[in-house]
Amino acid sequence: MSTHAKRERLLLADLLEAAGPDAPTLCDGWTTRDLAAHVVVRERRADAAGGIMIPLLRSRLDRVMAEFTARPYDELIRLIRTGPPRMSPYGIKQVDEAANTVEFFVHAEDVRRAQPDWTPRTLDRVFEDALWSRLEKVARLLGRKAPVGLVLRRPDGQTAVGHRGAPVVTVTGEPGELTVFAFGRQDAAQVELEGDKDAVTRLRDMGQLGM
Repeated sequence: MSTHAKRERLLLADLLEAAGPDAPTLCDGWTTRDLAAHVVVRERRADAAGGIMIPLLRSRLDRVMAEFTARPYDELIRLIRTGPPRMSPYGIKQVDEAANTVEFFVHAEDVRRAQPDWTPRTLDRVFEDALWSRLEKVARLLGRKAPVGLVLRRPDGQTAVGHRGAPVVTVTGEPGELTVFAFGRQDAAQVELEGDKDAVTRLRDMGQLGM
């Protein structure tokens, strides 16, 4: 049975292939080639991928990224579709689902929403619930640097507190849209922001919230 992560992986590969290597993405300064290289390095070069989160390892990451970016684009797409190497922890279904579902969903939207004619994607309820479950777990981490109080809210009223403080901005949207928003793509997310006008502006302008 296909997992959410596997489905999003294949969708991302299809989107990258269709867009070609030089298309824009929502990742600041990255083309689709850069994004494809990032995905491959993240799961195939653990010795360098730590630089994504650890500044001291950033120079090694940059060198390895440059090496992979120089590879043929169709090779990068093939490696994404193929998935992680045999001994990678990402090869374990539970790890893959936990670590890659949101990663691949957000990057697929990075490709889709960078196009001028993009249209909203309809997500099934099971996937929406899966995204919400993950968002609830990391809301505090993602929102820790928010300059104002932050509450994420589904249309059905379920909420997750991203940051305690005042004034409070409440961001309402479907889980997929809230995920796009929380991972720093505020301008591309179809959400409604409620709260003090200045607080709303500060939240929109701060860029990626926490990770």
